Amino acid sequence: MSPAADGARIVVVGAGPGGATAACHLARQGLEVTLVEKSAFPREKVCGDGLTPRAVRHLVRMGIDTSGPGWMRNRGLRFVSRGQTLELDWPESGRFPGYGLTRRREDFDELLARHAEAAGARLLTRTKATGPLRDRAGRVTGVSVTGPDGTPRELGAELVLAADGVAGRLAVAVGIERLKKRPVGTAVRRYYRSPAKHRDPYLETWLDLRREDGRILPGYSWIFPLGDGRVNVGLGVLNDSRTGTMETRRLLDTWLARTPGEWGLGEADNADGPLRGAALPMGFNRVPHYRDGLLLIGDAGGMVNPCNGEGIAYAMESAELAAEVVAQALARPAGPSRERALEQYPAQMAHRLGRYYRLGRGFSALMARPAFTSLVTQNAVRSPGAMRFMVRLLSNLTDTPASDALDHAVNTLIRVTPAPRPVP
Repeated sequence: MSPAADGARIVVVGAGPGGATAACHLARQGLEVTLVEKSAFPREKVCGDGLTPRAVRHLVRMGIDTSGPGWMRNRGLRFVSRGQTLELDWPESGRFPGYGLTRRREDFDELLARHAEAAGARLLTRTKATGPLRDRAGRVTGVSVTGPDGTPRELGAELVLAADGVAGRLAVAVGIERLKKRPVGTAVRRYYRSPAKHRDPYLETWLDLRREDGRILPGYSWIFPLGDGRVNVGLGVLNDSRTGTMETRRLLDTWLARTPGEWGLGEADNADGPLRGAALPMGFNRVPHYRDGLLLIGDAGGMVNPCNGEGIAYAMESAELAAEVVAQALARPAGPSRERALEQYPAQMAHRLGRYYRLGRGFSALMARPAFTSLVTQNAVRSPGAMRFMVRLLSNLTDTPASDALDHAVNTLIRVTPAPRPVP
């Protein structure tokens, strides 16, 4: 069966931000691409709904209009820790805008998927990818799917892009397993109606996340305003044996009890939907990002930032790079020349983020030590200069070459971090 018969030159599995971004850029380059999504739109995803300037940059590059209804712009971050509060605006630079956004994932993903469809991608919803198709040499040649009526079928493709999330089922099927020593976090979130907070110009993060016994944990809680009467409230915590057993629902309740009563958070009558949770695959915890005709994007490749738990920006960034590499590869004849081009994807991902993520994994390891976490939460908010540095570092918002002293300091720290060793 040729790809054109029932498939496309490229099949993208998963219509989250990464998959939709990849499909959009591929379609714009005139390539035949099918985007497969197991759910029907609109559909929920567990997420903080916050978009940093790094993510906003990619929305602009896609041509997404963020000025209409459903978007809430924010100026920066408000940090709360040990009774102290500090507000810092997002740094503006040549690469990144000086603002962030929020939008509910319930319609954010559909907006991006429809944008890809408008660019020329074929969108198949309620279509579940059940496994990769492989030739005798083991190369991926498409995916098997089950459609809305339950009928199995095969979608042939010259290349498959896996944007199928943290479980990474396509990756596992071709032998790309998760690296168990790399960090993984857990996040929970719930929506609340809060007239007092829904139009807050800052994303609020509480750094002193603690258990009932008062022990400080490696993570943070958040209140992200949505501008429609609601806020996204949640927390993310690093999974590590040194922090002790954690029940995230109880952690959330413990924190919400500390918020002012007039905000209306934690009150059952103000809740808008159930509490939901998900894993955060951090720091390239699934590699290599390319093997035998399969490219991994976003959470499927463990691309969540280990410093702050941000995933959307890196899903979109990896997707755009994958689309660029795929377009160059498919312009070459099948064989060694095309494979050399495709190997540029993991090489470029490692070049762009390898040192930074290794540094982030080191930071995560330090945060898993209670004494270090306690020291950070007790002192960080008291020093605006130190927190500006931390925002640049943890949010990965620097110019290259550096545009000021803070950029230079962060870039130097990343540059002196040893490059990670390649994983075959």
